[in-house]
Order: sequence, then structure tokens, then C-alpha cells
Amino acid sequence: MKIYSTIQIGDYHINHCEDYLFTGNIGDDKVLCAVMDGCTMATDSYFASTLVGKLLRKITIEKGYSELYNLEIISNDIDNYLKSILRELFKELIIIKNQLLLERNELLTTLIILLIDKKTNRGIVLVVGDGLININGQMTEFDQDNKPDYLGFHLAEDFDTWYDNQKQKIFFDQIEDISIATDGIFMFEKVKKVENTDSINALEYLILDKTELDHEDMLNFKLKKLEHNFGLKPTDDLAIIRLLK
Repeated sequence: MKIYSTIQIGDYHINHCEDYLFTGNIGDDKVLCAVMDGCTMATDSYFASTLVGKLLRKITIEKGYSELYNLEIISNDIDNYLKSILRELFKELIIIKNQLLLERNELLTTLIILLIDKKTNRGIVLVVGDGLININGQMTEFDQDNKPDYLGFHLAEDFDTWYDNQKQKIFFDQIEDISIATDGIFMFEKVKKVENTDSINALEYLILDKTELDHEDMLNFKLKKLEHNFGLKPTDDLAIIRLLK
């Protein structure tokens, strides 16, 4: 399985990229991936998305050790496994919120989280907020009319109730070509003049097209090609993770 990823500040943003991404392995069989998009209107929104990514790395490492040394009972149900990851994430966020005396608007970030079990060839994606998912050529856009849901809204809620009420969840049992992306994937515009007059669909080029796969940095390579050959750049921050089997 090859995993490609890219993160880029939007052309209309100046100081910080408010998106973040994470990929990690849990033992030999499971892969966890996530893309986050901090709320632009919140406080230090780049901090919230980065914090969630760092905490997911911590949780992934800890679960890997737990599986290696049989320190906890591991669920074979992929939904319950993802639920256990998010439960730990909520606990860690609440601890940090209390330690740093953070306000709710300092913890506003969307989250698209993907868990794959390579042994069973199954996976699950959960979307908190907006963005794009591609499952083997079937693309699903989550659009919340520019008023996306954020993790920080729910830290005071009962976790089990919150998780069981999540509707933006997709299960799949075949892993061929999987992508998750923040909503910057929809924000490509022509921002510079180029001699080339051909047109291209930037979203399909990054998410569906299977050229340039020999480049280890394939997505970054394609972003440069979109910019220099077609004058296209994302005007909003962009994070993409793409997995190909």
C-alpha cells in the first residue's frame, strides 16, 4: 500500500496554514489517517488542527504498544476500534483544555479520520465537519454551507451519545484507491498567467488520476504541475491523503 500526502497554504491566506494532516500505523495491520481544518474565524485555528494531529500520533503510538504487549482487549469491530481512538482523543483534548485554560473557540477544527484494517481489507471514515472522501472512485462531498461542525463544540457532551449520533460515516470492504481531503480541494482558481490554454479538473487530477504514481511525492508534484502548467492554486488551505493498493 502506498500513501501519498500533501499540505499547502491557500493562496488567499497569509500567516498560517490552518490545515494539518496525520498518517500512522497501529501494529502491522491498521493504518490511521486524518486531515484537519481549523476554523478561520476562531482563535489561533492552526493550533487546534495541529493539536489534534499531534494527539492522534500519541494515541496511535500508545495503541501500537498496547497491541504489541497485549495490554488491552482489542476489538475486531472496526467501528468500535475507531470509537476507542476518538474516545482517547476527546479525553486528551479535555485534559489540555483544562491545563491551558483554553476557550472553546481555541479548539475549533474539523476532522476527517480514516481507519483501515489491511488484514481484513476493511475500512471506515468519519467526518466531523466538511471535506471530501473518495472510496475507490466513489466521491462523497460533505458540505455544511460554510458553517461546518467542529470537535470543540462537543467536548462537554457525553462521548458515547455524540459518537452514536454521527451520521457522516462511511464503511467499505475493499481498499483500492482511498482519499480524504479538506474543503480546500474545491477552491482551485487560476491565480497566475501561463501560456498553456488547456483546461484541467484539479480535483479529479489529484484524487482520481493515476499518473505520476512513481513519484514518491506524487501529490506535491501534481500541485506544482497545476500551478506552473495551468496557473491553478488552492485559494484555501488544503490537506490531502491518498492511499493506493
